[in-house]
Amino acid sequence: MKTSPPMSPSYYVGLMSGTSLDGIDAALVAIAPHSPPELIATHVSPMPQSLHNLLLNLCHAEQVNFAELAEAESAFCQLQANAVKALLIQEGVTAEQIHAIGSHGQTIEHAPDGHNGGPAYTLQLDNPSLLAELTGCTVVADFRRRDLAAGGQAAPLAPAFHQALFGHQGGEQLVLNLGGFANVTWLPSNAAAQVIGFDTGPANVLLDAWFSKHHNGRFDQNGTWAAGGQIDQTLLQQLLNEPFFHQPPPRSTGRELFHLAWLENKLTGDESAEDVQATLVELTAISVAQGIQQLPSRHNEVTLIVCGGGAHNTYLMARLAVQLPKAIFKSPADLGWPEDWIEAGAFAWLAHQRLHNLPGNLPSVTGASGLRVLGGIYAP
Repeated sequence: MKTSPPMSPSYYVGLMSGTSLDGIDAALVAIAPHSPPELIATHVSPMPQSLHNLLLNLCHAEQVNFAELAEAESAFCQLQANAVKALLIQEGVTAEQIHAIGSHGQTIEHAPDGHNGGPAYTLQLDNPSLLAELTGCTVVADFRRRDLAAGGQAAPLAPAFHQALFGHQGGEQLVLNLGGFANVTWLPSNAAAQVIGFDTGPANVLLDAWFSKHHNGRFDQNGTWAAGGQIDQTLLQQLLNEPFFHQPPPRSTGRELFHLAWLENKLTGDESAEDVQATLVELTAISVAQGIQQLPSRHNEVTLIVCGGGAHNTYLMARLAVQLPKAIFKSPADLGWPEDWIEAGAFAWLAHQRLHNLPGNLPSVTGASGLRVLGGIYAP
């Protein structure tokens, strides 16, 4: 009896610029039927300081200048295109071989519950039409707003990819992403049970902002500065009083809530800057632990697959181990996906889902009224 040869994989590029605003992550991903996505290659295009500052200002702007917005969008799109071209040249791949680019864009503000009684909204700075022109590739973008239109939080979107990536492992899986914000995904061992995922609170966003305020740099390497401070229990309790930490899922958050001014409003002025950094690490560790307690899993020994830039913060990982003393920490690199490339990979996968008219959201995660096909398609 003749058997059909296996279908060759399709190639996608996922683009991600997180809340760290440090650059564009570009991931080349192969997706074949009935197999988990495979990471083929990666490239990072660092973000110029001028664009970093411009985007950061837009994230906190009460009023936006249209010319400034256009300047930021154009520069951001050019940086994305450069990242794609560099990745393809690096791997000897042509634009014609890429089925689609999945572009997340740069989140400027995320308000899934609206603002002062207004409609829900989420805004990602992006120009997929220009990106298609610059790269010669089909672009899929604007992934979040369809879930929002269906009554969802539009975030986090990564849990659906976590399911595609790690769900075949068997048994219960718990994925922790430590990006600008921390989110957790529970993949149940029972295939009939619903996946649960939500934001637990800030991770690198406050740590980076406070570090940059006091040092010439964007982040605290290995958490060394924080490790030299003392946890201020009074300040910690004030930070943990934020209502977000006590909301039941589904929930998501962003810079519109957790930013430098939010932190500074909690300070008396007598705190040591180093102690504040140590306290922010503890805030992340405790809020992650509290989030895990909200999951259906009640096992004493939970295995955590930890991804995102925070996985490299030695001090943060040590404090997580204190808050979760029986947890077993596992690197996704052991499963073929290095810590820093899950999010970019997610948007390559979401582009694949869109081209095949397959859902990209999980209503049990976002709270949407049902499964939805996410994103718009922009042909070259």
